Amino acid sequence: MNSLAFATISELRAKLHDKVVSPSQLLDFFIERYKKFDPIINSTLEVFDKNSVMSASNQQGPLAGIPGLVKDNISINCQNLTCASKILQDFKAVHDATAIERLKSSGALLMGRTNMDEFAMGSSTETSAYGLTKNPWDVSRVPGGSSGGSAAAVAAGLAPWALGSDTGGSVRQPAAFCGIIGYKTTYGLVSRYGLVAYGSSLDQIGIFSRTVYDTALVLSEIAGHDTKDSSSLFVEKKDYTSLLKDELPKGLRIGVVGNALDAEGMDPEIVSAIEEAIATYESLGAQITRVALPTLDYAAAAYFILSRAEAASNLSRFDGVRYGLRDKDAQTLSDMYLNTRHDGFGPEVRSRILVGNYVLSTGHADAFYQNAKVVQRLIRREFVETFKDVDLLIMPTHPMPAFKFGAFDVDKLQMDLQDYFTCSMNLAGIPAISIPCGFTKNNLPIGMQLVGPHLSESLILQAAHAYEQKTEWHMKHPEGF
Repeated sequence: MNSLAFATISELRAKLHDKVVSPSQLLDFFIERYKKFDPIINSTLEVFDKNSVMSASNQQGPLAGIPGLVKDNISINCQNLTCASKILQDFKAVHDATAIERLKSSGALLMGRTNMDEFAMGSSTETSAYGLTKNPWDVSRVPGGSSGGSAAAVAAGLAPWALGSDTGGSVRQPAAFCGIIGYKTTYGLVSRYGLVAYGSSLDQIGIFSRTVYDTALVLSEIAGHDTKDSSSLFVEKKDYTSLLKDELPKGLRIGVVGNALDAEGMDPEIVSAIEEAIATYESLGAQITRVALPTLDYAAAAYFILSRAEAASNLSRFDGVRYGLRDKDAQTLSDMYLNTRHDGFGPEVRSRILVGNYVLSTGHADAFYQNAKVVQRLIRREFVETFKDVDLLIMPTHPMPAFKFGAFDVDKLQMDLQDYFTCSMNLAGIPAISIPCGFTKNNLPIGMQLVGPHLSESLILQAAHAYEQKTEWHMKHPEGF
């Protein structure tokens, strides 16, 4: 049974088909792994009752009998939905997110909810109200964030796949830190209905898994138009696994973002690993050119402003009146608002709300918010122009390997710059995948991004899969799990 721990979805489906193991036994296996190993890394806030998990899903479908985990900001009917915050402690969801509804219909066994940075605000999963999550490759280091719980759980073999959310890189960066696949889709391809909003124009539900094929399989089940989401694209459901082959599409043009690899602060081991990956793509027949994205230098600042402005608006609903925590001892309505939000929100969330209200305030909106929207339009235009000359882009996912806990406690700006290479895609609404491409001399995973134009999911997955078939990085797992 130990061979199941790091098996792919494809391998588990074959074992279920051949009746080597039953869905009930498979779920038991991963629940036992959770009990044994999660006390070490704290990746998962709750594993649900087995009977409720089994009864909630169909017995048929592409993911029938396959356990998975869900980030704690995605609604699962009748289960706790806390966003890793005290302000929503014990709050139970009243409906399924569309992605959850579709996964249940596909037969997936949704076994629990994962830890995260509070309200998805962070890059290290250190801001959770329920304790930090540790990286399985080195438990003295962060797993990335804000979806660090989902990434750590998959990396540690507690589940073969998990859902996260990506507002500025919160799926791709933790995937890179933990040595697995992390995928952010085109904005609107996967419904946001049931995803608790941080930055509504940037948020997307994303996927963690161990292989590109598994990512494509899960994407095939959750993607497609949803009438419940006004930002949902009119894209029909399709099978994203059907075009995955060992070779690249003929004549594929890949642009290497030179000013990303040359950026200040880039770890030389990460640059070296990506250069080796580029050589692999050349050997596969890709036409490699070097390109520049000048707006990359402004993306993090624009993202900082826009995400916090939207967060201030979205989190205004958590006031102690409608749901969640309420200060019942307050003597006035104003005190109830103030005390509830002060006690319920952690310092990172409070900070982002304050900044968001500031950049939206009279006298500052033009200088900050409107200028950030101008930069966002420039970023989108630059990607459009760049993709006239190349089909895909290669760039780093992260500037440094997974860092130690508390590394940026006195330098919050450096923590914010963890989104430097990932937030441009959220601002532009385009898809990107992070795939493992090496390890440092200290055995820490390295990831790189493949980025494509609007709705280029199939091409990105093809290119990532072809690279994966020529390398073994995705087959490596942390010791001791």
